[in-house]
Amino acid sequence: MLENNAITHTLIPEALRHLEEKHDIKILYAVESGSRAWGFASANSDWDVRYLYLHKPDWYLSIDEKKDSLETFLPHDLDLSGWELRKALNLFKKSNPALLEWLQSPLIYAENGETAEKLRLLTAQYFNAKACLHHYLNMAINNYKGYLQKEQVRVKKYFYVLRPLLACDYIRLHDGMIPVEFETLLNQVLLNQAPLENEVKGEIEKLVVRKRAGEELTEESQNAILNHFIDEKIEFYHQYLKKVESPKQPDNTALNQLFREILKKTWAL
Repeated sequence: MLENNAITHTLIPEALRHLEEKHDIKILYAVESGSRAWGFASANSDWDVRYLYLHKPDWYLSIDEKKDSLETFLPHDLDLSGWELRKALNLFKKSNPALLEWLQSPLIYAENGETAEKLRLLTAQYFNAKACLHHYLNMAINNYKGYLQKEQVRVKKYFYVLRPLLACDYIRLHDGMIPVEFETLLNQVLLNQAPLENEVKGEIEKLVVRKRAGEELTEESQNAILNHFIDEKIEFYHQYLKKVESPKQPDNTALNQLFREILKKTWAL
């Protein structure tokens, strides 16, 4: 098995260069997502590489419907998935949480030009708290029903419910996009103020230690403390979202300008 440094500094950059050559594109930004970006990867965690890319100008001068995403699976558990820039900007306009998380990832593999930085600067202007709350709440509910309703559950699956619920808490408290690192998110939401929060935080921290030790496949009985916490949070946000108003979203002017600017600079037009 290759060492992590060899994968991050050699294999992933080589894979990105190969994608550029194969598809005649320019990769503007590439990052890690998933457990490695969250900060508790185990030895056998996959590599979830996500990227934004741009075609040459002629690609856009057509009325044809064209594929606007790429997916590649390589040895060493490498999963690479990318979005064409125009697709990404349309998702950014809708405050797509996955894209917003990519822009905050602590593990950056490539950053060519100022695309990511300029999108970060526009995040507050386009951020839609209600849309993100709906996204994370639905993610928590679906994962809770799918993974944690059996008598025996896998340790790993708690994170796929707890993280989106903590994300809801962060958005409600700070009205902004969540930090990607799980422990940062946890510490900024559960501040050791209430006995219940102390207990829940302690249970979550135990799971983080075990996850890093490679126990994500371990099956055991439900954690009563965490399940109770999850039940209460889901019910709370069901009611809370009824009172949240949808913000008035800005028009496309800034994003259209950004797209034209990136297209010109990338291909030296």
